[in-house]
Amino acid sequence: MITKEDSPFEENLVDIENNDLLVTELYSKERCVRVEFYGIQLDELWSFVGNKENKQWLWLALNPINRQIIAFHVGGRSAEDAQLFYEKIPAVFKGGTGFFSDYWQAYVEPFGKENHFGVGKDSGLTAYIERFNGTLRQRASRLVRKALSFSKSLENHIGAIKYFICNYNLERKALHF
Repeated sequence: MITKEDSPFEENLVDIENNDLLVTELYSKERCVRVEFYGIQLDELWSFVGNKENKQWLWLALNPINRQIIAFHVGGRSAEDAQLFYEKIPAVFKGGTGFFSDYWQAYVEPFGKENHFGVGKDSGLTAYIERFNGTLRQRASRLVRKALSFSKSLENHIGAIKYFICNYNLERKALHF
């Protein structure tokens, strides 16, 4: 550390050790620490099969680096479905990865308290998955709200979503080469 005695500009010298704004103000904030942590973005959206009373929730996991969907699950909105969703995420993403989602309590148990971070939409840490939800609703007609198109069977519903996600991931891969 440079002391005042060593510096010819002693009146302008800042004591870096005691007055480092970068350390005390930026990196000590919880939000900034999370941004440095690699994380998968999680979200869920509702749809229906057959009629509006038969709600089906689509759980999605997105890798923000290449913006591809790495896993999805169609089912209810319970803790059991959160566990099934977690099991579909490839093992390579489960090690030292953080998972960012909304504050839905069902995520906490399967994703672990150390690796799961509940964040608000204003944080920007789920921005890509929220954007993907909009893309999905625009391009997959059976997921559009207040529309006449819908799936009559759960198998067709899952198949259409899987088809769209596979095509979307291939398009994303083509854009990166």
